[in-house]
Amino acid sequence: MGIIHRIHQLTSFRFLNFFTMDVTHRSGRDSVYFVASRAKTVGQLKAVTHQNKADGVIIYGVYGENKDKVVLIRQYRYAIDGYIYEFPAGLVEEGENFPEAGRREFKEETGLDLTVLDVQDCYSRPYFTTVGMTDESCGTVYGYAAGVPSRVGQEDSEEIQIVLADKEEVRRILREENVAIMCAYMLMHFLDSKEGDPFAFLRR
Repeated sequence: MGIIHRIHQLTSFRFLNFFTMDVTHRSGRDSVYFVASRAKTVGQLKAVTHQNKADGVIIYGVYGENKDKVVLIRQYRYAIDGYIYEFPAGLVEEGENFPEAGRREFKEETGLDLTVLDVQDCYSRPYFTTVGMTDESCGTVYGYAAGVPSRVGQEDSEEIQIVLADKEEVRRILREENVAIMCAYMLMHFLDSKEGDPFAFLRR
C-alpha cells in the first residue's frame, strides 16, 4: 500500500482545486501524485478525512404518462470542446443533502419538477466518479419528472439542451454521440427495462 507524506495545495478556487501529494509507492519509489478536488482546503480532501461525503448529485429521471422517456441534457463541455449527453447533475450546496440538491438542480437545468423516490442506500449513496484523477463523489437521485421543459433556470455559463429520449433515441445516442460513462451505463439499464416502470429494480 502506498504512503502519503505531504499534501500541497496549488489553487484556491470556488468549485475545483488542484493538489500534489508527496508519496512513496509500494515498491519504495518516491513520487508526486496529482489530485483535482472539490475540496477547498487540504483538510477537506477525502484522503485526509476518509469520509465519503457527496460533492455532487446525478439525477436519473423518467418522464411521461407511460414512464417511457428518460430526461437527459446535451451540454457543451470545454474539456472536449463539444457536446455530450449526461443526466442532469450539479454540486451539493452547504446545508443541503443530496436528494434536496437533486430536486433543485433538476429544476434549474430542465425546468421540470421531480418527485424523488425513497430508495435503498446501495442505489443512491455517493460513489466516486474518476478516482484516478479526483476524489469527487456523487450521490444518485431517482424520480418521476413532470411539467414543461424550460431553460429559464439555467446559468448564463451553461449551454444545455433538454432531451426527453425514448428507447429508440437512447439507442441512437449510445451509437452515435458523446455520452458520460455513468449516464451510458444507466441508459443501458433503461433499454433493458421491460414495459412499465424503469425503476422497478429499485423496489426488488
